[in-house]
Amino acid sequence: MVGALGAPGTAAAAPADDGIGYDVSYPQCDQPLPAVASFGVVGVNGGLATTVNPCLGEQLAWSAALGPVQVYVNTANPGQQRDAVSTWPSSGDSPYGVCDGGPGPACSYVYGRTRAAVDIHAFLLPAAARAGVPLVPAELTWWLDVETENTWQTGSAAAQAANRATLEGMADYLAATGAPVGLYSSGQQWAQIVGWVPPGSSLHELDSWLAGASDPVGAAQLCSSASLTAGGDVVLAQFVTELDGRLLDHDLPC
Repeated sequence: MVGALGAPGTAAAAPADDGIGYDVSYPQCDQPLPAVASFGVVGVNGGLATTVNPCLGEQLAWSAALGPVQVYVNTANPGQQRDAVSTWPSSGDSPYGVCDGGPGPACSYVYGRTRAAVDIHAFLLPAAARAGVPLVPAELTWWLDVETENTWQTGSAAAQAANRATLEGMADYLAATGAPVGLYSSGQQWAQIVGWVPPGSSLHELDSWLAGASDPVGAAQLCSSASLTAGGDVVLAQFVTELDGRLLDHDLPC
């Protein structure tokens, strides 16, 4: 996330009177966390969907000290560059049929499902255990971070459908643990990467966390915007502004 804040915490923070929280991740691993926050959202990945945040454990400890932990995971679909990556599936069942190694929805779904499994079992749980933070995946709120900075299929409605299938695979895997799942993006980025989401999609009624504001007024306006998919609500709005001389991601509950 642009301007995402993240760093080891040394003490539990007091709840903020204004309800503002922060999202944290790998770029700020050497920076102090805010001393006052109502909640914290932690990035599991190290900027790419296939990498881990190197200070994930410390940041999870900070978030857990504030209350229920929320996390976000990077998303991507490298199906059009599948020959250049080692993580694209060549088999597997999906709601779209059997994956045959191609770029379509079947393999895209399997790719997303696998990424979510890695996020939980290879990244999150080991980091939490090393930091002494007892976490149960079902008790977390999971956000799918959908941004143009990551690799996506492009150029057609079929590409958008494949991208949507990847997100469905991730959402379905996470939801199967019993955890709530939501979507983070801006309206512009979502329209470019995913576009319209049909009513039958498992993304259709997920809540939204919207990006794009630079101050609390802009964030409040985002709270009144349409959600990324029909049927969901906008529950968080992000604004990027300075705190103690550095840019931080602030998050306003809607």
